[in-house]
Amino acid sequence: MTVEGLPMVVPAQDLPARVRIHEVGPRDGLQNEKGTVPTEVKAEFIRRLADAGLTTVESTSFVHPKWVPQLADAEQLFPLVRDLKGVHLPVLVPNQRGLDRALALGASRVAVFASATESFAKANLNRTVDESLAVFDPVVTHAKREGAHVRGYVSMCFGDPWEGAVPLHQVVRVGKALRDMGCDELSLGDTIGVATPGHVLELLCALNEAGVPTDVIGVHFHDTYGQALANTLAALQHGVTTVDASAGGLGGCPYAKSATGNLATEDLVWMLQGLGIDTGVDLGRLVATSVWMADRLGRPSPSRTVRALSYKEQ
Repeated sequence: MTVEGLPMVVPAQDLPARVRIHEVGPRDGLQNEKGTVPTEVKAEFIRRLADAGLTTVESTSFVHPKWVPQLADAEQLFPLVRDLKGVHLPVLVPNQRGLDRALALGASRVAVFASATESFAKANLNRTVDESLAVFDPVVTHAKREGAHVRGYVSMCFGDPWEGAVPLHQVVRVGKALRDMGCDELSLGDTIGVATPGHVLELLCALNEAGVPTDVIGVHFHDTYGQALANTLAALQHGVTTVDASAGGLGGCPYAKSATGNLATEDLVWMLQGLGIDTGVDLGRLVATSVWMADRLGRPSPSRTVRALSYKEQ
């Protein structure tokens, strides 16, 4: 149910004028589905997200189908959307083979996925942290040589289901290694949703002190304990201007069972609109897109904003 003039715009001091939303629903969201979403539905999802004003939409992953069968159609999906105007369509590449497949289809933005903890590196990548970084180094080098933009994900930045609290220096080490090998930006992942605002600020400061500037950092929060928006606001106050989110709150992590959905893009946009921060996103179209996808998945969206704005008076 929409109400004219809401959210009321009340800007706060020392916040960025604009935030770039890195939409991860089609990749990080759908990879956690038990069933397989048809390729054309995925393509239409991406088109609708772009039509809502999202300029960065992570479309798929070129991982081996054995590990993420929900995204086994990457070769079929990417050509259906790669010509969207004004939209970046980054894809995840786990290794050289994945990069080769992505580049062959014309991908110009790729992402590699590292872990700050040994336990998750073993579960997700079947390697140690150092072994995984050694695999990514030539991948990033090759991607940069081909003119691609490279994003480096760092997962388990704030807590690990096997190891508990993650020391800041572990996250900084991995983040700096990704930057040193050539990654254009870093995304700090709260994979199991345990971060709190003070922790977020401490990690950002630690990265700055290690020579990683704020303007190359994005944040990726899960809402397991309801802290995703609070953590995002803390990051914005520090100067971060890239925030990952998933339309309708889709997603989790297949290798970390305690991970619940990503921060919902609609919830993020509602907050940012209220703060007077520009995103370029049409919230009404975005909500309609998430309702459309929820219908195809056969369940309601967990996003509070989607539920509020799509409510129909009986």
